[in-house]
Amino acid sequence: MSFLVIDVGTSGVRAAIVDPDAHITRDAYREVLPSSPAPGLVEFDPVAMAEAALACATEVLAGESVEAVGITNQRASTIVWDRASGEPVGPGIGWQDLRTVGDCLVLQAEGLRLAPNLSATKLAHLLDQHDPDRSRDLCFGTVDTWIAWQLSQGALHVTDLSNAAVTGLVDRDGSGWDRRVLEVLRIPAEILPAIVDSTGVVGQATALPGEPPIAALVGDQQASLVGQGCVAPGPAKITFGTGAMLDAVYGPTRPGFETRGGGGTFPIVAWRRDGRATWGIEAIMLSAGTNVEWLRDDLGVIATAEESHTVAAQCAHTDGVVYVPALLGLGTPYWDYGARGALLGLTRGTGRPQLVRAVLEGVAQRGADLVEAAELDGGTPIPSLRIDGGMSRNPTFVQALADACGRPVEVSPVVEATTLGAALLAGLSTGAWGSWDDVAGTWQPREVVEPAGTLDRDRWREAVERAKGWHADLSALDF
Repeated sequence: MSFLVIDVGTSGVRAAIVDPDAHITRDAYREVLPSSPAPGLVEFDPVAMAEAALACATEVLAGESVEAVGITNQRASTIVWDRASGEPVGPGIGWQDLRTVGDCLVLQAEGLRLAPNLSATKLAHLLDQHDPDRSRDLCFGTVDTWIAWQLSQGALHVTDLSNAAVTGLVDRDGSGWDRRVLEVLRIPAEILPAIVDSTGVVGQATALPGEPPIAALVGDQQASLVGQGCVAPGPAKITFGTGAMLDAVYGPTRPGFETRGGGGTFPIVAWRRDGRATWGIEAIMLSAGTNVEWLRDDLGVIATAEESHTVAAQCAHTDGVVYVPALLGLGTPYWDYGARGALLGLTRGTGRPQLVRAVLEGVAQRGADLVEAAELDGGTPIPSLRIDGGMSRNPTFVQALADACGRPVEVSPVVEATTLGAALLAGLSTGAWGSWDDVAGTWQPREVVEPAGTLDRDRWREAVERAKGWHADLSALDF
């Protein structure tokens, strides 16, 4: 039997059928773009998102029978709706939304450390706007919760621990909702979903043909981790999209650092199975593919993202040009929101190929930063790196990444491994895959790229120092 996966991203919704050999056999996609009504605000329409999910699922299920459903999603985006009517209260607030930065700084001064990308202050904002006295019968959920509610026609109000743990509302050890945070933000416990396993049947998708069971809920980066076979300490994956996320399994115990390790990574819940959490670490690059989009859309240096490979391949090296991809600041390990992009070493002889190659190599150098940070905070060597996302299809970039990291890079057979991960977790629940070893055995990279040279890491660190602290007020922020 095959599995249905509903994958809700930041810009659209995909449904796919995954067969027992972990291959995607059919998929459908609907664009659901967020809006930005003012600088720093990111909103979306939860009803349009739900309608797209149901439409895509119905389309791929035509003539198909599936064993179970898996749901994977953008994390920390926040939705509040009326329990009786199912109608959303206000817009959905995207994970990138920054409207609560001031609230986070005030709470930090009071000893409560919450980042603006987490759900906690977004939920408090929606309640302050639409239920100031906390008297309404409302439901809160991240995107997984909202989609499960829709698929079950209101019977399920659940989230898994991988999603709950990045709301800012969960106890440090992942054991349940944090009563202190709820009290400070005036969040009624009764509006919160039940926390369930990431793999395990939670109910029926009665809104779909055949009413298949919902057997997996998982955040997108954790799903990508599973989809690339990184289910035990050792290998790590990076998803290179607009930004980039490195994730690696840590083990059954939580990393010892509170919010951020010495290398700048965060503790995450990778998944929960049979009531037991597996922990991981996550490193973040704030801008990855954004830099290629900048070359294409703003500078007109390339006509398509794919052309960045062919143009960069026209030169063997950058002739000393170094690019620091800090268009949105620097994440792991530096965490400098005031850093800005820097292009150094230009001469009269610098041409289009050198510029484009420098941008690709700059993103590769940042990838090596993430690997070094994960090895430091995880305490485990990363012998090989697995990658997915749009930039994983760029041969020049992948080679630069292998050279910067000094280790082989295994390229995912599919651009987005999140879908495969959600299907594998659903199949683990139903017995289609009997163990984590079986899940790991499904990994078959499209290619393995070995290092063919080196990139100058010392010169890179000098360039980063020049890019840091450009906006001192933003550089002073820390969450």
